[in-house]
Amino acid sequence: MMNIYNPSNEQLLKSVEEDSSQTILDKLNKLRHGQLLWSQKTVAERLNCIVKFGALVQSNIDNLAKVLTSETGKPIQQSYNEIRGANNRIEHLKQNAEKWLADNVIEGLEGTYEKIIHEPLGVVANISAWNFPYNVGYNVFLYALVAGNSVAYKPSEFATLTGLAFADLLYEAGVPENVFQCIVGDGSTGQAMLEVAFDGYFFTGSYPTGLHILKEVAPKMVPVQLELGGKDPLYVMDDVKDVKVAAVNAAEGAFYNNGQSCCAVERIYVHENIYNDFIKFFLEEVEGYVIGDPESENTFIGPLTRKGQLNLLRNQVDDAISKGAKLLLGGDELAGKGNFFAPTILIEVNHEMLVMKEESFGPIIGIQKVKNDEEAIELMKDTEYGLTSAVFSTDQARAEQVLKIMNTGTVYWNCCDRVSPNVPWSGRNKSGVGTTLSSQGIRAFTQPKAYHWREV
Repeated sequence: MMNIYNPSNEQLLKSVEEDSSQTILDKLNKLRHGQLLWSQKTVAERLNCIVKFGALVQSNIDNLAKVLTSETGKPIQQSYNEIRGANNRIEHLKQNAEKWLADNVIEGLEGTYEKIIHEPLGVVANISAWNFPYNVGYNVFLYALVAGNSVAYKPSEFATLTGLAFADLLYEAGVPENVFQCIVGDGSTGQAMLEVAFDGYFFTGSYPTGLHILKEVAPKMVPVQLELGGKDPLYVMDDVKDVKVAAVNAAEGAFYNNGQSCCAVERIYVHENIYNDFIKFFLEEVEGYVIGDPESENTFIGPLTRKGQLNLLRNQVDDAISKGAKLLLGGDELAGKGNFFAPTILIEVNHEMLVMKEESFGPIIGIQKVKNDEEAIELMKDTEYGLTSAVFSTDQARAEQVLKIMNTGTVYWNCCDRVSPNVPWSGRNKSGVGTTLSSQGIRAFTQPKAYHWREV
């Protein structure tokens, strides 16, 4: 049995039965049979089930938000925001899935014509994340289902109850049980999934785990997509219209969901001409955040989902201070029960410090002063990750000069920490391989077949 605890008060929420290697194999066999029938349905028929699922999620949002908050520690208003916001994936599929999955007929010569069809991969394994289980889950399993695949969905052990709720509501919406199966367990269960014959593996999580999956699955010669972490930079130029507004937006980008987001702002560079004002406004904003019970509507900072992350954050703070950084706010966990770490601001930082080089995934930020755009560019590029990068400026051309140099899958001008289903979501280098969302995201769950037809 696997015990699920509330990270806010450390109370046991529920004990659930874990899957074994045998039950994973049994579920795979069930999904393989179900996928054959599911793929014979039209896109419109499959999509209809997903639309019904979305409606059921919204009608049950109060209970679902409480479940999400109880097992992850996400503040309740942010849970509501995530559940409501994730529905844009379903709207996106409603508007686009049929045209993206339609056959493409190409006029040929001399009585020959050609056609491209998009066949489903088969049975896909979705090993998902806990920090935004609706957003990152929907990016994979909803798109995979609409494309005609069956799905073995493994929620993170820190979002298991949410994953089980997905299964119940999908079944209620008309998705057969042999088309979607939830696989429950921790990392050892994920490892067992790598040892059976799925037709594709889609993972969201850390770089080390993603690299391990890539190596383990390589001999199978099946598609693998990895949505991994980031060390996402934000540069605030000296021409911003309002320094305070820039500071407020940057703070939210860094501390929303306790900084537990792959595209959270993880390091900030500020032009020296506005640095002092920016620091003042940034500190004021973060000092105003309400920390505490995630079930309270006023709370902005709740507990960290994983207790082990507390040690990583303390280590980054200690390392930075030992190398000359100044601690402006926070710096340690809070007393009492729960995985609470104080919102932490470090200034006078540099790239000798872990906080500016290694992913934090918590409520901590380093802010570095820069002399000009050239220095900012060199520092922003100094990373092994490549997920997002952002610039705040009134001058679009100047911002684009910086952003076009960034080797990241996504760039932002005057915004940050944002995902849209209309455009591809992808990482470079240690931030992952493959694409979700957009037209490319749905076709990621298909394999093309070329037809050559000639009349005789």
